[in-house]
Amino acid sequence: MGNSIRVTINGFQEHVPERSTILDLIAAHEEGDIHLIVEHNGRFVYPDDYGKVVVKEGDRMEFINPNFGG
Repeated sequence: MGNSIRVTINGFQEHVPERSTILDLIAAHEEGDIHLIVEHNGRFVYPDDYGKVVVKEGDRMEFINPNFGG
């Protein structure tokens, strides 16, 4: 097994494989909401970039599932 790094996802510290992309983490967390909003180190990430952004030690991610309707 490869090396892991420590990141914070939705406020919880986790160990994830080195060179993981945001897309990898979304899949690992089974986030299936097509309206998912991702914040990486306090910045919005466009869905087209999920597979391009490689997370690093100490990064912070928020997976936000917006609730639409009333």
